[in-house]
Amino acid sequence: MKYGYARVSTLAQDLDVQIQVLQAEGCEVIYKEKFTGTKTDRPEFNKILNVLQEGDTLVVTKLDRFARSAIEGIQTVKSLFAREVKVHILNMGLVENTPTGRLIFNILSSFAEFERDMIIERTQEGKALAKQRDDFKEGRPRKHSKQQVNHALELLKNHTYKQVEELTGIKKRTLIIRKNELEAKQLQKIP
Repeated sequence: MKYGYARVSTLAQDLDVQIQVLQAEGCEVIYKEKFTGTKTDRPEFNKILNVLQEGDTLVVTKLDRFARSAIEGIQTVKSLFAREVKVHILNMGLVENTPTGRLIFNILSSFAEFERDMIIERTQEGKALAKQRDDFKEGRPRKHSKQQVNHALELLKNHTYKQVEELTGIKKRTLIIRKNELEAKQLQKIP
């Protein structure tokens, strides 16, 4: 039996493309989760590992969906091979339980881990450079400008939150947060 495994790292990401590819590959059962790959304790991945039996095939779309480190990938593949489970990583092919198959898998796992480490390193370097700038602010940029928020807060004097949200497109939660921030700043100015 063919089992598919689809994973994305965050709740905001979409699993649909992976699921469609796994279905097209003939996977009868697909385990899916939105869970960071940096953790080894991925609930759905652990479930699929426990279900796989001799003669089954585990199918994943890419190597990085399967394992985040070369060591983890190699250990997982070895344990599956010991149970006579096949591993098919669609962007690299069927991983065979032969000396050549294991060598190729080990090399590709090492490159995948290296690529991930390089992305992290570049991200950290970029963040360190950005922090040196005077206008650096940690986190995601705000969706609405200060002027838009101030206008919306003015509207709140004569309108309900729902009305202001409909007029400006600024969510009630955002308005409450910005209103509280403004009030806190005003309190700090009072001697």
